[in-house]
Amino acid sequence: MDDISTAQIFFESNPDIEVLEAFVVDVNGVPRGKWIPRERALDVLAKGMAMPRSVYALDVWGRDVNAAGLAEGTGDPDGICFPTAGTLSRVTWLQRPTAQVLLGMREPDGSGFYGDPRQVLANVLTGFSRLGLTPVVATELEFYLIDPVRSALDPVRPPNSREGRWHTGQTQVLSISELQDFEEVFHGIASAARAQGIPADTTLRENGPGQYEINLNHVPDALKAADYAVLLKRIVKGVARANDLDATFMAKPYGTQAGSGMHVHFSLIDETGRNVYVDEDGPSEMLLHSVGGLLENMGESMAIFAPHANSYRRLRPSEHAPTYASWGFDNRSAAVRVITASKPATRIEHRVAGADTNPYLVLAMILNAALSGIKEKRNPGGAITGDKHAISHEPLPTNWDYALQQFSRSTFAYATLGPKYRALYTACKQQEISEFSLRVTDVEYDAYIRTV
Repeated sequence: MDDISTAQIFFESNPDIEVLEAFVVDVNGVPRGKWIPRERALDVLAKGMAMPRSVYALDVWGRDVNAAGLAEGTGDPDGICFPTAGTLSRVTWLQRPTAQVLLGMREPDGSGFYGDPRQVLANVLTGFSRLGLTPVVATELEFYLIDPVRSALDPVRPPNSREGRWHTGQTQVLSISELQDFEEVFHGIASAARAQGIPADTTLRENGPGQYEINLNHVPDALKAADYAVLLKRIVKGVARANDLDATFMAKPYGTQAGSGMHVHFSLIDETGRNVYVDEDGPSEMLLHSVGGLLENMGESMAIFAPHANSYRRLRPSEHAPTYASWGFDNRSAAVRVITASKPATRIEHRVAGADTNPYLVLAMILNAALSGIKEKRNPGGAITGDKHAISHEPLPTNWDYALQQFSRSTFAYATLGPKYRALYTACKQQEISEFSLRVTDVEYDAYIRTV
């Protein structure tokens, strides 16, 4: 069945749909697009929708980044965007009957546009195909539910529970009762995930006040795994808003509370479906070489894993957020955790990226690092036990500007993303850093305005 036939069946089965939300995902992982009236939806899905190519190179405030080379001086031309298979579905949290579809931009010859993060990941996956390997990938996303009423003096606070305001000294990790306090929110998230075909699995209470985690099931398609992460974030935010709350995937919304990460689990299967990360004796040489590649390229990838100013507040010791390029067996203090609970489920958990990242770019950097380790037969060195990082473990960049400098010169980023996308990404992040340098914070006024 071709895509337009699938779309026709969808709209026939959903006669109440009035509008289609059609969107792409920009450099920061932000969905950007248009509302299309129902009567034009099939035409758009069949023939594509025009969007400015520069939509992929906006800063986090949604402004053009002229240095990225897609807007000023180019005439800001359009590209044509086409639907991503399997993403046409209902938006369950809006009052108006609405559908959604994820788009990807194509070049006139039909190839993917280099500035589309989804295409960046697709390019990386061709390297696995040549070796007859397929990544099996899942993500875990942490987030905070927050009160939608904010002010300059109270910019972020947890929502009220049934017992009243949160007690900030309590973590209540894995609390069932605090899941029940927001039963309608999580029921709405689960219902929306089912309606959109997103394989959501476990929901749990995390360490911070109002912090939760939703796990996605493993799928043998890294592009789909990234799609699911993007769409799940949309669901969480939308359902929270429908329940008079907000949700944030900021890496560190509270300075003194736990940060939010996006942990990536993956293994590799061969053409017979066998997990090549395990052999008769346990973890295979291919797994260990993958770990070696991940560690070797981790520092140069940090501008992707921690893409914002706030991201670096999460990267602190004793926060279950790694600060060294290290690995260990079933060790959550390591950047790379090797999980060997059972042979079929033997896999790698990459624990560095924040929840504020672009999932396509994160998976591209992780998977290509693992692939480079396999090709180069990288030795990962010794596994850590406990939190004992040796002097041989590379400290990860904990400064945004320094991480971007490393990234902008990185031969690994050049090889993974391509020279044009590495330059595009660097330009977007440099514009954001420049903006932050112009903003004087309340902490600076509090410390200096009368004392120096």
